[in-house]
Amino acid sequence: MALKYKSNAATMALSIKFNAPVTLTFSLVCTLILVADVFLMGNVMPFFTAYPGLNFSNPLQIVTLFSHVLGHVNISHLLGNLTFVLLLGPIIEEKYGTQKLLTMILITALITGLVNAMFFDTGLMGASGIVFMMILLVSFTNVRGGEIPLTFILVAILFVGKEFLASTESNQIAESAHIIGGFCGSLFGFRAAR
Repeated sequence: MALKYKSNAATMALSIKFNAPVTLTFSLVCTLILVADVFLMGNVMPFFTAYPGLNFSNPLQIVTLFSHVLGHVNISHLLGNLTFVLLLGPIIEEKYGTQKLLTMILITALITGLVNAMFFDTGLMGASGIVFMMILLVSFTNVRGGEIPLTFILVAILFVGKEFLASTESNQIAESAHIIGGFCGSLFGFRAAR
């Protein structure tokens, strides 16, 4: 799609670019799932919720270990996560590549799903673990080998430290997914910096 802008001196054509395929597709799928759930009166989200306990004979449970990052409770939950995904995702995708970002999302989803299934008795849904993975990973975008960025240390203290404190409160937020996502982002960042 091309937009044309006319000025007195010359004509300049601007085009809209699908610049971050994984980020944009992830965001679109999350949005479509929430819209479908609203129209189908809550019958969609069970496919996008990781439940406690491991039952590998149930194929749905294996799928939800990955798909839980696509489901959201409501529009506020979705917008909160997509704000960060759309802000940080293109930076990460440009730095590490489309395939690597997709792999990092899948690994983070699987680890958060497994930890929740093994150690917690609640369901898990939402892209918060992915958001925290991106928050920690983006602080490695201009690192050279042998360096630990001060921004990474400060971000880890602020974001992950806040989640440790919040985990002592009784709420409907899975701080464990946030912490695990941040841990995954840190590992991906350190690995890439080597």
